[in-house]
Amino acid sequence: MPFRPLNSRMVEAKIAPGQRLFSQRGAMLAYKGDVSFTPSITGGQGGVMGMIGRRIANEATPLMTVEGNGTVMFGHGGHHVHVVELAGETLYVEADRLLAFDGTLQQGTMFMGSQGGVMGMVRGQVTGQGLFTTTLKGHGAVAVMAHGGVIELPIRSGRPVHVDPQAYVAHRGDVRNKLSTALGWREMVGRGSGEAFQLELSGEGTVYVQASEEKL
Repeated sequence: MPFRPLNSRMVEAKIAPGQRLFSQRGAMLAYKGDVSFTPSITGGQGGVMGMIGRRIANEATPLMTVEGNGTVMFGHGGHHVHVVELAGETLYVEADRLLAFDGTLQQGTMFMGSQGGVMGMVRGQVTGQGLFTTTLKGHGAVAVMAHGGVIELPIRSGRPVHVDPQAYVAHRGDVRNKLSTALGWREMVGRGSGEAFQLELSGEGTVYVQASEEKL
C-alpha cells in the first residue's frame, strides 16, 4: 500500500525510482529524500482524452505529479483522510475529494446521466458537483478527503443503500446510482426533516459516506 496513515488527517507515501503518484496541488505537507513535484496536464493515464474529459467537466482540482526517491506526507485543509485500495475495480469519486492516488491507476471522467439517467444529472446539480465525476481504475490506492471521517457501507443486490447527497464521498463496484425524492405530505406542510432528496445506490459494491454534510 503506497499510503500509510499518520493520523486521521495525514498520510505518508514512499516514492521509489520509476514510480509516481498524483496529488492535489498544495497537498504536500513535508517530504524527505530526492523528490520532485511538477504540474500535471493529463493527470494520470487518461492521456489527452482524459485531459479533454476534465476540461469538459470543468475540472477545478489541479493535480501535480510526484516522482523520485523518498517519503512524502500529504494532507489538505485539515480534512480527514481515508485510503481506498483498488484491485482492478473502478472508483467513482468527486474530483475535489481526491487527495492523492497511485500513478498506476487510470483516470477518466464519467457523465452522470450514464449511471442514473436524468436523475443522475439532477444529482450532480443538487450536490454542486456538476454533470461529470472522476473515475480511477486498476490496481493501486487512493487517498480521499472527507469531513468528520468516512464509513464504508456495503451495497448488495436487492438491498439498495440511500445516502444524503451531501454526505456522499465515492463508490466502487457494479453500482447504479440515482437521485430519489422523499417529498411527502409532511414536507408539503412544512413538518418534514428537510431530507427531500436521497441518493439511491443499488447493485454490488461499496459506498463511502462522510460524517458531515459540509462541502469541502
